[in-house]
Amino acid sequence: MDTVCCKACGGSQTVFDYKHGEVLCKSCGLVLEDTLFDFGPEWRAFDEEQMNKRARTGGPIRFAKQNIGLTTEIDRYDRDIKGSAVPSERKAQLYRLRKWQRRSRMGTSVDRNLSIALPELDRMCAYLNVPNNIKEECAVLYRKCVNKGIVRGRSIESVIAAIIYLISRNHKLPKTLEELEKVSGVKVKDIGRSYRTICRRLSMRMPVVTAADYIPRLASERGISGETEAKAIEILEKARECGIIAGKVPISIAAAAIYLAAHLTDDKCAQKIKGFSDVPESAIKSRYDELSKELSKRDLLVRLATHAHA
Repeated sequence: MDTVCCKACGGSQTVFDYKHGEVLCKSCGLVLEDTLFDFGPEWRAFDEEQMNKRARTGGPIRFAKQNIGLTTEIDRYDRDIKGSAVPSERKAQLYRLRKWQRRSRMGTSVDRNLSIALPELDRMCAYLNVPNNIKEECAVLYRKCVNKGIVRGRSIESVIAAIIYLISRNHKLPKTLEELEKVSGVKVKDIGRSYRTICRRLSMRMPVVTAADYIPRLASERGISGETEAKAIEILEKARECGIIAGKVPISIAAAAIYLAAHLTDDKCAQKIKGFSDVPESAIKSRYDELSKELSKRDLLVRLATHAHA
């Protein structure tokens, strides 16, 4: 509601009296509005148990569920709401209701597709530790792809992997194609083809991933300190300004920056170079040597080390 100025005293502070449906001026008590609506529940609750019992709203809408979380379940126990057994003459009716409920969920080709795809999306996201907000966004995009006919002629797994790849890059939590190939069982080539098709058909821009986007994930994998993580991001920023990391694989550069930062901050957890789950040790060593050599040439490594010990 917009701020109402009092006609009597000119004050702008108001008090809402929901019991009488009035808006009062806090300064002089003049009734400014007398038709205030209360949009709250019509019942009262005196503790949390009563509030939960009397509330009639359900759970939040979830696009990762086939029925968006709004569904009717008719269980197989043949018992009523009180737990008593249903009379035998009503069991046939419950059986018919159960059968038509099952058929209504698979009424169209889209429903049948979603019944396979959404559990697969849930499985992949659980394996890759994808947060729920990203999973919900992936489900929304997959539903859009199904309705646009993009999934037709392609494997469901390749489309889901491509969508996870796209959305996670948008949120700066990228997953590698090798990870997605491992979890989906689909070749990298097929995932890339589905990814390009989705971007083209939906007029979406392909998000660009930087090496700094991989730092939090790799840092968590090695268990390094926050100081080392911040120093690794600083190293990457200096290297980007000098044009050292152009054309390099972002995740290998990120791993090399972590090991270089660990030497500057004396972080014992990450000083010894070991391969990460997605980056071979040989690639890290070559990128590490390039970074340290180029930064030393420009005297940037000495400055970074000075700041680290300051």
